[in-house]
Order: sequence, then C-alpha cells, then structure tokens
Amino acid sequence: MDCLFCKIIKREIPADIVFEDEHVLAFNDINPQAPTHILIIPKQHIATLNDIEEADLALVGRLQFTAARLAQERGFADDGYRVVMNCNDQGGQTVYHIHMHLMGGRRFTWPAG
Repeated sequence: MDCLFCKIIKREIPADIVFEDEHVLAFNDINPQAPTHILIIPKQHIATLNDIEEADLALVGRLQFTAARLAQERGFADDGYRVVMNCNDQGGQTVYHIHMHLMGGRRFTWPAG
C-alpha cells in the first residue's frame, strides 16, 4: 500500500507527532491553515468516510475524543476550534486515509475560510 499516512505510522516518513496511543496518531500539518493545525488519524487504514463500518464506530469516536483533548491541552477549547474531515475528491480529500483536521488559535468564519 502506498499510503502517506500509513508510512508516517510506520515511521517511514517523518512527522512532528504530538500524540499517540494504541489506535490514534496525531501530528502537526505541514501546511497549517491556523496557528494550531493537527491531523488526527487512525492507525487502522480506512480510505474514506464512506468506508467506515459499524465495527469502526469506537475508533472514529476516538478521533473526536483526541481532538477535544488536544484542544484542551493547547488552551483553545473554551475559545473554540474547528474540526474537519473531508471525503473524496470533491470534498477536498487528498490523502485516502481518513483523518481529522483540528484547527485552533484563530477565529473561523463560515463558509470555511
């Protein structure tokens, strides 16, 4: 498999890792869109949101839990933050391994910007 995030998990490609447990890895985005921009990924390869199965629900919930914990640890949870998951090409997904963007440290507007 030629998945960028799987290679990061295997330490074949370096990343600035900020959190890791048995199921999840989180690292700073190399092209940040906010003062804090962390990618949170499952260690299990799941290509898109469309590929999540019922057996994966706890894992996907763990991504959300990790985002909230990292926002709290970095001091912007109470001010607010953005969590985004993209799906497929038209949804803006560029790496086909589900991942969550945690962005904080600035005011966000809607639509996304």
